[in-house]
Amino acid sequence: MSTSYRAAAGGAPTAPATEETDLAGGVPRRRIALASMVGTTIEFYDFYIYAAAAVTVFPHLFFPRGNPTTALLASLATFGLAFVARPLGSILFGHFGDRRGRKSTLVASLLLMGVATFLIGVLPTYHQVGLLAPVLLAILRFTQGLALGGEWSGAALLATETAKPGRRATAGIWPQLGAPMGYLFATSIFLVLLKVLGPVDIDTDGPFLTWGWRIPFLLSAVMVAVGLYVRLRLAETPVFAKAMATGERANAPIAQVFRGSWRQLIIGTLAMVVPYTIFYTVTTWSLSYGTAKRPPDGVGLGYAYADFLQLQLIAVVFFVAALPVTGMLADRFGRRPLLLIFTAGIMVYGATFGIFLKPTASTGVILAFLIIGMVLMGLVFGPMSAVLPELFPTNVRYTGSGVTYNAASILGAAVAPFITTWLVASHGVAWVGGYLSTAAVLSFLALLVMRETRDTELDDITVGAAPGAAPGN
Repeated sequence: MSTSYRAAAGGAPTAPATEETDLAGGVPRRRIALASMVGTTIEFYDFYIYAAAAVTVFPHLFFPRGNPTTALLASLATFGLAFVARPLGSILFGHFGDRRGRKSTLVASLLLMGVATFLIGVLPTYHQVGLLAPVLLAILRFTQGLALGGEWSGAALLATETAKPGRRATAGIWPQLGAPMGYLFATSIFLVLLKVLGPVDIDTDGPFLTWGWRIPFLLSAVMVAVGLYVRLRLAETPVFAKAMATGERANAPIAQVFRGSWRQLIIGTLAMVVPYTIFYTVTTWSLSYGTAKRPPDGVGLGYAYADFLQLQLIAVVFFVAALPVTGMLADRFGRRPLLLIFTAGIMVYGATFGIFLKPTASTGVILAFLIIGMVLMGLVFGPMSAVLPELFPTNVRYTGSGVTYNAASILGAAVAPFITTWLVASHGVAWVGGYLSTAAVLSFLALLVMRETRDTELDDITVGAAPGAAPGN
């Protein structure tokens, strides 16, 4: 468009974007990219900090002492609460994102996540307040899930709805970087604290469990302040501003998604299953398998916790490197053919678990296994920030893309660590690979029936618009 979206929304037009300014509706695209990446990085950092603490901290401090296994399972149950909350968060924030706008909703989700994470860092323990401690922990974990449920889709829309023509998948890589960057920051901070303050299993009353574990949660406040500063300097996306100016907004986005876009909802959800499954298999499950005792006393690889975590951190760097590559490829060749190829690659990768993950495997072989998994994760995850928004019309896009993304988290992430742990204990590590390959087949079939979305016009409003709706309703 020759003038900015401020003109579409009734304000004064701005000068056309030039190569030097590279504006999207009067806002530099570099700032938009930074805002989409910083926000998701902070949100995923907060999410993964809890995941690390759920294994190393919370069983000792927030649940009755006695049976360690029971305490661990209870802690993991609070971890899983977030996956239940995420689809609810996508509905809640999606409603406001499709009715009020992308910017304000993204600010709200980031603020909610930051408050919940900071409060976890100041919670009293079970020893201090009894059963109130795990109750408060569960409530704040649920709140984290709500916030993350509203974050990703908004960040993806922020990037793709302001992208240059023909560059949506490339622009959409910025919010995708938040997942591996958040994981890197969260895991690195916990690893440093464990090394400096001492591992939990050596001194359960040492400085790490006494006060050190709170540091990553309290640091979230600083990170959120930075993220809010960046996001508050944004304006609304041109695509939504156009819908706002014409009054074509959905009255009840979630109802209209199920009524008019149910097919896209199912396809998008199933297509997202394999990225979630491979990520949580190569991170959460592989960490538990890698640090479990070797046969005959156990069924794992026998690595020290910190040593295997370092291997995972190296592998996640390759995840980051794969994202810009797949973004450019998806813009050039289309989303669907690439996703079909990469998903087929995950099917093959699943068949190699029994080969790579033998107890006698060298560290180099294990690292190669982790790197391949993270590269494949990046290749299938990268285009999704363009694909899922492209499946839905403007007036329900925030809700539709958010629900597909977060419903897939239940199918691919919430259950994966439990199923894979049971499979390796009952049938062997090759069956874990078979489980991953099965998830890949499910996503492959969904991609086969999915239409190519590269040439979709994002300002198309075709489902359940409410012409004449007053702005702000």
